Amino acid sequence: MNKAKRQEIFTRLRAENPNPVTELEYSSPFELLIAVLFSAQATDVSVNKATRHLFPIADTPEKMYALGVDGLKEYIKTIGLFNAKAENAIKTCKILIEKHNSEVPQTREELEALPGVGRKTANVVLNTAFRQVAMAVDTHIFRVSNRTKIAPGKNVLEVEDKLLRFVPKEFLLDAHHWLILHGRYICTARKPKCDACIIEDLCEFKEKTST
Repeated sequence: MNKAKRQEIFTRLRAENPNPVTELEYSSPFELLIAVLFSAQATDVSVNKATRHLFPIADTPEKMYALGVDGLKEYIKTIGLFNAKAENAIKTCKILIEKHNSEVPQTREELEALPGVGRKTANVVLNTAFRQVAMAVDTHIFRVSNRTKIAPGKNVLEVEDKLLRFVPKEFLLDAHHWLILHGRYICTARKPKCDACIIEDLCEFKEKTST
């Protein structure tokens, strides 16, 4: 895919959604960190249902840590893998309190040192909470990047690297949100909704399948 196509793709995505945001509900970097930690192999909808009850009573590392693992499980037991997630969240709260003055760190290295926080989670927090250029490649972004040929790659790190290099600079801060929403609602896994796609004429998916 050439530079002009990528420019036009992101111009259209921005025009349709000028101020994209995550669908996870949060009101602080700490709440976002916990919500993203909970969202692994779970839907944003299921996470939001749980955190709507959790965050009003545990919106700081101290308050959440005070719940303990068993107490936290009661709030998130409807989320997949809740046992491991509760343990990681409580351990994370302890580290935030003891090492970071109860603040969420703003570097990838410090974030990835937290239990249950991998590269993707760290990138979401850096980009969404702290507005740093970072590309969190999930299954949706991986699929869209490869299917459209915006940034094809064999693994998430390769796609992440190509997106950071190929997405025009003016779109980098919000590209993560546009791509994930496009993959979630339009460029879906089994049956992409090409007829409803605003970048269908620029996508190279059909060129590949028709040859």
